[in-house]
This record gives sequence, structure tokens and C-alpha cells, in this order.
Amino acid sequence: MTENRLAIQLPGLDLKNPIIPASGCFGFGQEYAKYYDLERLGSIMIKATTAIARFGNPTPRVAETPSGMLNAIGLQNPGVDAVIADKLPWLATHFPELPIIANVAGFSNEEYAIVSEKISRVKNVTAIELNISCPNVDHGNQGLLIGQVPELAYAAVKAAVAVSEVPVYVKLTPSVSDIATVAKAVEDAGATGFTMINTLVGTRYSLQTRQPIIANGTGGMSGPAIFPVALKLIRQVAQQSSLPIIGMGGVDSAESALEMMIAGASAIGIGTANFTDPFACPKIIDNLPTLMDKYGITDLASFVKNCQEEIRG
Repeated sequence: MTENRLAIQLPGLDLKNPIIPASGCFGFGQEYAKYYDLERLGSIMIKATTAIARFGNPTPRVAETPSGMLNAIGLQNPGVDAVIADKLPWLATHFPELPIIANVAGFSNEEYAIVSEKISRVKNVTAIELNISCPNVDHGNQGLLIGQVPELAYAAVKAAVAVSEVPVYVKLTPSVSDIATVAKAVEDAGATGFTMINTLVGTRYSLQTRQPIIANGTGGMSGPAIFPVALKLIRQVAQQSSLPIIGMGGVDSAESALEMMIAGASAIGIGTANFTDPFACPKIIDNLPTLMDKYGITDLASFVKNCQEEIRG
């Protein structure tokens, strides 16, 4: 196997392979680094970072579902200053060649701008993943996700792009009636690309208490069960936009990674699979060349290009 056969080039991201642990499922890499060399990965998306530290939602905040899980962590993180002072330097010291995608979360345009400006200046941060699946407070409605309204999505992305020193990929929520309209607003605001999809929303109940298992009531649903939904929405956006897509949502094998590329993704985020198998990412990377041989795929860059040309006719 040669590295260039799996290599993918995206704005801000020189990936030796397309496999990227998804934000929220890999922390800041420190736990998984005990199991394998993180330099084997294409990149990592670090845990969501906000302007100030957040404790997150009350527990319990994780529940199993058929073929997946629910989580309502609540963006727990130490805040951008602590991430810059501690987490990113640790990654730079131990994995100097690993591109870092910093996940930026916020509840107002001002917060998106503050965090984006600060974190984009860090040397080993090569791109931002902007999480717009957060409740909106600029307009006084904390129940409405910024990413559900094209105008709100445009304003948040515009604020981040204006101050970021690295490309900004925007994470799209599937909880919309027309994801292509939101994607168009995000593109108009200057986004470099998309990451998609974020979790669906679901709940589960305890038979004993007849109350939701998760203290928050609802949580984000992830895992293999949402894979077909992710494929459909990625395809829908790829048909309308030429911006690159980092696809995610239920990928747990080399087969599903290639299938997501057929749908329109250029690189692949691996989320819940990391919880069921901490070696999920390196296993997928190792299995890709054999699978590519089986289906006559010479290299991933050409495969992605051909798939996207077919999508856009």
C-alpha cells in the first residue's frame, strides 16, 4: 500500500487518507493515542469548543438505540483559551504532521467570531468545522437551531469566515425541511465546504419510570441507523453545490466509506464507530486498499472526482 493511493486534497487539508474521527467522538485525541499512532489518520476533528468552559447537560446523557446511540452531552468543553493553551499544543508535540480540524460551536454570531478568530491562529489548526446546530440566542429563541434557518446560518458563517485564518467547513443539521437551501446560504456566506450530517434528534423511555432515559429529554441520534439518511442528504447537497463535503453519519467500514463517496463525499468522518471499537479508524484505513482492488479503484482522488462528475452530470 502506498500513501498517495489513499490521499485526498481539500482546501486547508492535505490528507494522507480520507478517514477523520468526527468531533465529539474522539475528544482531543489523548485517549485514543494510547491505542495507536494518530499520525495514521487523515486528520482529526477535535471536540467542540466554545468561548467559555461548559459543563454540559445533566446526566444521564447517553443511551443506546437499535444500531446506534443517543447523546445529549451539551457541548462540554474547557473553553477556547484552555484548548489553545493545553489541548492543541499536546497534539502538536506528539503528532506534528497531523492536520487538525477545530470544531467551533456558539450560541451567537459574536461567539462564533471570537472562537474562530482565536483558534484559527493556532499553527496546527488547518481548518475549522463550524457547528451551526446550536440554539440561537441572537434572536431570542433558544429552541431554534441556527442551522435550521438560512438567514441565521448565513449570518453565523459570515461572522466566522470574516475572521478565520483557515478554511471554514460548515456542519449541516439534517433537522431541516430543505437542506439544499441552507447549504446555498452557507456557500453564499463564504464557506469552504460542508461536513454532514450532524445527528438526528430522538428519544428513548424507561419502562420503569415512564420518563426519558436521557435527562435532557432528547438527544442526537448517531450510528449505522442514520447511514441511509446521511447518504440521501449528502447526495442532495452535492447535486446543488460544488463545494467539498466531508461526509459522516453511520460509517463503520471501508465499504460504507466508499458508498458515502459515491453519494458525493470527498472525505469521511467516523463517529459512533469509535465507541464500539477504538480501532475503527485504522481498521477502515487498512481495509480500503483491498476493497479498492476488488472494485477496480486505482486511487481515491480519481474515484471521488469521477463520482462527483457523475452526480453533477
